[in-house]
Amino acid sequence: MSKEHILIIEDEADIQELIQFNLEKEGYRITATLTGEEGVAQVKASSPDLILLDLMLPGIDGFEVCRRLKSDTETKKIPIVMLTAKGEDTDIVSGLELGADDYITKPFQPRVLIARIRSVLRRTHQDFSEDVSLMSIHNIILDTSRFKVTVEGEPVDLTATEFYILKLLMRRPGWVFTRGQIIDAVKGTDYPVTDRSVDVQITGLRKKLQSAGSYIETVRGVGYRLKE
Repeated sequence: MSKEHILIIEDEADIQELIQFNLEKEGYRITATLTGEEGVAQVKASSPDLILLDLMLPGIDGFEVCRRLKSDTETKKIPIVMLTAKGEDTDIVSGLELGADDYITKPFQPRVLIARIRSVLRRTHQDFSEDVSLMSIHNIILDTSRFKVTVEGEPVDLTATEFYILKLLMRRPGWVFTRGQIIDAVKGTDYPVTDRSVDVQITGLRKKLQSAGSYIETVRGVGYRLKE
């Protein structure tokens, strides 16, 4: 049984071949292109299950490719994992804000890349409907219908903003959310949420969750995620 179809958009032939070789060994079906224009056309033609997108491309760069795909209703739900040689915080944040789902910096170990791809595909296949009222991970249980959070069975008193930040993180364990994405999701329910206040809210949330607060990880210069 064939695995998912992955499109590689990477202009460095040696890196492209290395990625393709390792992914095909894992059973994935691979298509590869060298430019952003070719990549966009291939996405429209084949609707891959996941896109590995280099940011530094000839012609239209990876940022523009991401922008076009995420603004198109037919392709916006296809997950994108960015490949960047720079590893600069600003590049990562910009890509995530455009809708990319994850990132990995060059150079990388093939096994790490494969693990990240599996994680993104697994999350994509799950049902993230807002109708889900009960979420549980580690020792944290969040009940949206009752506006209630417990850790190891003990209730945790959260503000509305803290509750919605935790809910966002729990819906996508392992996903990195930028501060901007957190702001958009929370919209300052009971507090004027800004980049700086997101950090304050996270600090307060960790403290209230006590030992479970360590599951909320800081991705330096980018944002936050809930450990898988």
